Amino acid sequence: MSYLLIGIVSVLVSMLTLFSGFGLGTLLLPAFLLFFPAPVAIAATAIVHLANNIFKVFFVGQKADLKTLIAFSLPATVTALIGALLMSQVSALPPWFQYQWLGRVLEVTPVKLVIAFLMAGFACLELNPAFQKLAFPKSWIPVGGALSGFFGGLTGHQGALRSAFLIRAGLDKEAFIGTTVVSAVLIDISRLSIYGVAFFSGHFDLLCKDDQWGLILLGISSAFLGTYLASRFMHKVTLSVIQKLIGTLLIIYALLLGSGVI
Repeated sequence: MSYLLIGIVSVLVSMLTLFSGFGLGTLLLPAFLLFFPAPVAIAATAIVHLANNIFKVFFVGQKADLKTLIAFSLPATVTALIGALLMSQVSALPPWFQYQWLGRVLEVTPVKLVIAFLMAGFACLELNPAFQKLAFPKSWIPVGGALSGFFGGLTGHQGALRSAFLIRAGLDKEAFIGTTVVSAVLIDISRLSIYGVAFFSGHFDLLCKDDQWGLILLGISSAFLGTYLASRFMHKVTLSVIQKLIGTLLIIYALLLGSGVI
């Protein structure tokens, strides 16, 4: 049953990116958090995100603007390492406190609080019309790279900031898409170098128990399949109603996660 559930959820979540305006990582992380420990969920989401963007690089990577890419990605890859290292430290912290609710013993942990706070925060930003129009001067691109890389390394929330800082880089549509895709790949590679050691190795025994590796691989392949099918047979369009619904659900999910219910 768990295999069927995670397969269906992963496919549907990845397809929702075409209609909600939210990125693959933003929507897939909550799904993986239902099945895996928080650090492993972040790492598994990063693998799917990387695979998806590598697929895109073959089509649009050659259009990337090299000067802008260097200015943005160089600080981004460094701060992605810092964010990933910080997450590895936070994930090792013990629960802050426990409480009982409806006969269950719930734990409030630092790692889930950090994920919940950023998940809710970025969901609110995505729902804010003012943020959709936000664009920073071209001279701020290295700052944007540093911020996008840090939050990408911390929890994977990098897309919204990346777009806000690159939108005024003076790039045409193809160069903008190519630059953002290659930047995302470099950030993912950077943070996965830390996740692989800190998260997967640290949870190796747990992952081997009850064939958890099989669930992770199924989730990754299903999400990739959903992204491929959606991009192959449907045109990307952001529907306001769906965006608001998904954003609201993400905020509710974040509250449940931070409070220890999930």
